[in-house]
Amino acid sequence: MLDAGLERHLRAIVGPNGIVGGEDLRSRSAGVWGRPRTIAAGLLVRPADTGEVAAVLAECNRRCQPVVTHGGLTGTVDGAWAEPHELVLSLERMQAIEELDPDGRTLLVQGGATLQSVQEAAEEAGLMFPLDLGGRGSATLGGNAATNAGGNRVLRYGMVRQSILGLEAVLADGRVLSSLNSLLKNNAGYDLKQLFIGSEGTLGVITRLVLRLLPAPASQQTALLSAPDFASVVRLLGRLDRDLGGQLSAFELLWGNFYDFMAEPLSTPPLPRGQPFYVLAESLGADPEYDQARFEQVLSDCLDERLVIDAVIAKSEQERRNIWAVRDDVVRLWELEPMFLFDVSLPIRAMQDYVSELEQALRERWPDAVFFVFGHLGDGNLHLSISAGPADGSARPA
Repeated sequence: MLDAGLERHLRAIVGPNGIVGGEDLRSRSAGVWGRPRTIAAGLLVRPADTGEVAAVLAECNRRCQPVVTHGGLTGTVDGAWAEPHELVLSLERMQAIEELDPDGRTLLVQGGATLQSVQEAAEEAGLMFPLDLGGRGSATLGGNAATNAGGNRVLRYGMVRQSILGLEAVLADGRVLSSLNSLLKNNAGYDLKQLFIGSEGTLGVITRLVLRLLPAPASQQTALLSAPDFASVVRLLGRLDRDLGGQLSAFELLWGNFYDFMAEPLSTPPLPRGQPFYVLAESLGADPEYDQARFEQVLSDCLDERLVIDAVIAKSEQERRNIWAVRDDVVRLWELEPMFLFDVSLPIRAMQDYVSELEQALRERWPDAVFFVFGHLGDGNLHLSISAGPADGSARPA
């Protein structure tokens, strides 16, 4: 149970709109992307600025009260789960886009700003924030930084660490560490922000960030390809990365059964189902006419060399969205509850053997298990989705 006087003290800090408890708290979902799962925490606090975050954490620290931070709840490994004796600190009231500097190509945001709102603010200024991932509408920049998110474009732009120039964080005792640097080159002293990026909230709560923006691409080429085997996929990655002149920004690999499952409800899937592997490739460039011609020629060459079985190139923004939806609409996986999701990073050369050995082990233990694999081949990250059967325990081995 929470300290009886804690809620009264916190209400004085954040105001009545900053406290959620009782039935209002129980009606909220703590599940991934809104999956039904009741919040078990004793209280949820919603500060509106860094000062309130600092005051809340200082009070909790004084009372030895455990705190769990909530961002957009798009993580899939229960990092945001809180027990009844714990308090949730949510940044949902800290979503401001505070300042955009188009000349310096920087953006100052609060930690609760969603990735999509950041992308849109950059686009309005003719710029781009390179991080992109399927949960962009819910994922927050504070959470992206705390997990050092990668997303779909790591191959070209690196992890989110490469796009953060400065940040502000509140330590567990309420002290504020501010390093809101906006300079691309700053070699003065220790780069303390790097300690907080990827720290999973263990060192403090990230409340504000200075983000590095890039010029917006003038062209975007997107294609969905099918491939005969993993060796061809690896060769295809090298070929596109080389022949597209460094413009390859995404190379998403979908194992065949995952694509078949995701495309099943579609009346007209982008490509026919039933192939061993599918690749979603995207390039970003500066010359639309030239980039399109080169993209089409490179894919044509790959078809001739049988690296690719079939290909479809998006001819409109809607077609591009439809192709990406097959990769991003993973909410459909919840139809197979209980579904367990894992992020695994390993060298490309080890991927196929790893997946084959893991699937064999699963089949030996649970013959009817569902096992899907997809991910970012270029940066060595795979998403594993596993369901052994119903939650009633009927699938447990003897």
